[in-house]
Amino acid sequence: MTGIKTTGEKKLMLFSGRAHPELAKEVAAELGVGLVPTKAQDFANGEIYVRFQESVRGADCFLMQSHTAPINKWIMEQLIMLDALKRASARSISVIIPFYGYARQDKKHRGREPISARLMADLLKTAGADRIITMDLHADQVQGYFDGPVDHLFALPVLTNYIGSRVDREKLTVVSPDAGRVRVADRWADRLAAPLAIVHKRRDPDVANQVTVHEVVGNVKDRVCVLVDDMIDTGGTICAAADALFANGASDVIVAATHGVLSGPATDRLKNSRVSEVIFTNSLPTPGEVALDKITVLSMAPTIARAVREVFEDGSVTSLFEGDA
Repeated sequence: MTGIKTTGEKKLMLFSGRAHPELAKEVAAELGVGLVPTKAQDFANGEIYVRFQESVRGADCFLMQSHTAPINKWIMEQLIMLDALKRASARSISVIIPFYGYARQDKKHRGREPISARLMADLLKTAGADRIITMDLHADQVQGYFDGPVDHLFALPVLTNYIGSRVDREKLTVVSPDAGRVRVADRWADRLAAPLAIVHKRRDPDVANQVTVHEVVGNVKDRVCVLVDDMIDTGGTICAAADALFANGASDVIVAATHGVLSGPATDRLKNSRVSEVIFTNSLPTPGEVALDKITVLSMAPTIARAVREVFEDGSVTSLFEGDA
C-alpha cells in the first residue's frame, strides 16, 4: 500500500471581518459554531493587520464581510484576511458578502470608464477566494465576473412573507420605482399574487439634467403600494416615486429593499416622506441615527446559515429558493 489514509472528516470554520460582526454572530448562532478568534488592528498610517488565533489547516473556511462604509477599508480587510487563510493552508475559502461593493459599476456607460464589479471579482479570486456567497446583486451578470462558483441568495422570501402577513393582499399593488427594477418587481408580484405598476421617470426638456415628471403606469388609486428595490442609497429615487404614487391616489406606500445603504440625505428624506414603513434586511449595519419608528430590519442570518450548511455538506443552495426567485 502506498500513501497515507486520513479519517476524511471535514471541518467548518466561520470568520468575520470588522465591518458587520453582529450579522456574523447571528449566522454563527444559527450554525451552532463559534466565530474563529481573530486579531485585527489598524496601524497608525491606516494599514490593516490580521492574524487568526486558531489553526485553519485543512478546514473549509467561510469568511464574512459586508461592504459597508468606509467601503474601501472593509474590502481591503477582506482581501488581507483571504490572503492569510490561503497562506495558512485552508482547504477551501468561501467569502460571504451580503452586500457586494461596486456591483452598480457592472458595465461601461461611456468610454474610459472602469468595470469595477469585475475588478472586485478579480481581486477576490487573486487573494484566494474559491467561492462567493452573496445576496441580491444589483445586476445578475456580476455572477459571471468571478471565475468560480457564485451562490446568489435572495431576500425575496423573507421580505414578502413579512409584508404578506401585515397587508391585505386584496388591496396590494407591487410597484417598481423605475424601469430598471421591473424584473425584480415582477418576481414580487408573482410571489404576492398582486398586480404590478411602474413609476416611469421623464425629463422636462426645459430643465437640464433633472427628472421633473414621474408617470405611474398601472392602477394605484386607493391601493396599498409596495415600492421594491435592491438597495436604497440616498433615497432620492424611492421618495420621488412614493410622492408620485400618492399624487395618483395611493392610500399608503411601503418601501422594501434588501440593502439599506442609507448614504448622505437618505435618513432625512425617509423621515420626512409620507411612506408609512421602510423595510430592510440586515445585510448592512443600520446606522444608529436611522433609528426611526417607520424602519423595520429583518434578519437574513437563517438564510445565510442554511446556504453555508448546503455548501459545506455538498448540498444544493438553489433548492433553498426553488419556486421563490
